[in-house]
Amino acid sequence: MIAAVVLAAGAARRMGRPKQLLPLAGRSLVWHVANAASRSVADEIIVVTGARQAAVAAALAGLPVRLVANSRWRSGQASSLITGLKAVGPEAAAVIFLLADQPLVTPALIDALIAAYRAGRGSIVVPVAGGVRGNPVLFDLALWRPALLALGGDAGARAIIAAHPEQMATVPVADGAVFTDVDTPADYELIQRLYEKINSGGC
Repeated sequence: MIAAVVLAAGAARRMGRPKQLLPLAGRSLVWHVANAASRSVADEIIVVTGARQAAVAAALAGLPVRLVANSRWRSGQASSLITGLKAVGPEAAAVIFLLADQPLVTPALIDALIAAYRAGRGSIVVPVAGGVRGNPVLFDLALWRPALLALGGDAGARAIIAAHPEQMATVPVADGAVFTDVDTPADYELIQRLYEKINSGGC
């Protein structure tokens, strides 16, 4: 079993409003991410909420996802990662962490990460475009659950990846646009242009 955890708890202070709820083609950013995960081969989709919990839940109505609330979301991304991980069942072999502000992620990318893991290529699987590592990231839980549960602050799991390059498998991605996230109004404008380009057949 492979679980996908969508991190959607933050308040997005730099953005000035919860970015996971920003509209894109009539849906919220978090909907696009959760929808991609639900259309992948992942067996379970968990969405971690925090700020604007009710609004995020409403935005995801109808999708086959399970919502879990992180009461400590203000402490940083690690608390949401841990909340999501604790909600993953003990039968899960691996978990994929997705960010709610990366709406260009595709089911095909998620499936490629899972395929690389199932092929035994590594216990940490990351996508790479043009030599740049991106998200989402997959972790084998037999090896990495304790380290993930020990994380703190807002750094996420980057330290684990950086400390164990020998455990990492990479999946090549043709277009790094899929890694684009939303931290500022300029990022949001860029995401909208990229989405329109991709869905018009421009790339």
